[in-house]
Amino acid sequence: MNQNEMANTIAELVFIPAPGVGHIVSTVEVAKLLVNRDQRLSITVLIIMPFKSGSDSAITTYIESLATNTLTRISFVELPQDEIGPPRDPKSPMTFFSDYISSHCKHVRKVVADMMSQPGPGRVAGFVIDMFCTSMIDVANEFNVPTFVFFTSSAAFLGFKLYVQTLNDDQSKDVFELSHSDTEISVPSFIKPMPTKVFPSVLQIKEGLDFVMSSARNLKKVKAIMVNTYFELETYAIESLSSDISIPPVYPVGPIISLKGESGARKQVDDDIIKWLDTQPPSSVVFLCFGSMGCFNEPQVKEIARALEQSGCRFLWSLRRPPSDETSKVPGDYEDPGVVLPEGFLERTEGIGKVIGWAPQVAVLAHSAVGGFVTHCGWNSLLESLWFGVPMATWPMYAEQQVNAFQMVVELGLAVEIKLDYKKNLSDINGNVVVTADEIESGISRLMTDSEMRTKVKAMSDKSRSAVAEGGSSHASVGCLIQDFIRNIS
Repeated sequence: MNQNEMANTIAELVFIPAPGVGHIVSTVEVAKLLVNRDQRLSITVLIIMPFKSGSDSAITTYIESLATNTLTRISFVELPQDEIGPPRDPKSPMTFFSDYISSHCKHVRKVVADMMSQPGPGRVAGFVIDMFCTSMIDVANEFNVPTFVFFTSSAAFLGFKLYVQTLNDDQSKDVFELSHSDTEISVPSFIKPMPTKVFPSVLQIKEGLDFVMSSARNLKKVKAIMVNTYFELETYAIESLSSDISIPPVYPVGPIISLKGESGARKQVDDDIIKWLDTQPPSSVVFLCFGSMGCFNEPQVKEIARALEQSGCRFLWSLRRPPSDETSKVPGDYEDPGVVLPEGFLERTEGIGKVIGWAPQVAVLAHSAVGGFVTHCGWNSLLESLWFGVPMATWPMYAEQQVNAFQMVVELGLAVEIKLDYKKNLSDINGNVVVTADEIESGISRLMTDSEMRTKVKAMSDKSRSAVAEGGSSHASVGCLIQDFIRNIS
């Protein structure tokens, strides 16, 4: 291909996010970032919708909002769903999830074949797949195009996942037994020894462990790994990954966050929340929000309420109702939150506290009245909190959130602990893990009064913004990544 042809050729990328709203939003944000940086890039995002029985209205709302926006050189294709039944064995959701993703391979194959048959200046330069969609690597290989992974969690967790696979495959260690022990291990991507109590609970289930091992092996087959992080936040982890020749090149491209949040139908509710925050003093409100899947049973709700009342802190609490039955997997909003709160709580805290349902998290964290964030430690939420310079108290629930909590509290000193090893799925089974009002109140008190941590978080906020600005570390990393894409069509 001569220079003129090269200049006119469009590098087409196929993005495949996992069917979760956090994954889809961050994938779309990184797609926007890439096309805005280079006119030679065009992106087709292939949307895998959640399995029908667990349909997530948040994803549907978000996808519909995209349709109304004019996104230059980004197009969306919603893949068909096959008629497959729910998992017969309720203990094997990871196997079902993996099979569900794989069932879309034939649809991806058809879309890409159609793209390649179209006349014009575009040439498919690579697949960019979510870390849960590694079954798509084989499809990319069929078309002889490279695969890049967009890793939507931290570089430290990427290192943890790959190290656990090395322990299992190369050192013949029993990771299943290790995850049930009460000890510490040294992980190359962490400075400090990691307690096994913060291992993701998926490693404590044989079928879940198999899923993680398979995913980690596939991560080593790709051309490069884009991570939603930045060098200044995870210097040690990124240097550790870069020094390991068995790991593909790592591009820190973050923080990738959606600063607009979700829009549309909830505007009236959003306005009401922001108006209330407008009446509060600067940095005085503690914000409690536990993600799209975050909810508690009634005994735990009452302990949180007692802690807030005892603390005397101003608060904004996103309180979600657990799914009512098996047909709905996602929490909803209470028509009347008073039914699960201590009697008289709403009346006694009127003026200093506000209990809400779904929260416009980005808008809240951006508000000057918010001085602390009690969070489930989803990676997107942590990046948002750091971006706005809001200190955090950790209350992880599922997935890799316990690892994230350990990193923020122990490794980086950017958060305080309410509970590091709380596991929502295990507590539901046992029915006896309740974090006490005293524990919660202690965490909130430290969160709102620790001036040293507040200073560190403000400094990290500045670094996060510098990283993505022109000349910053992530800005430079994205430039190198784009060159890697363009080379694939030369």
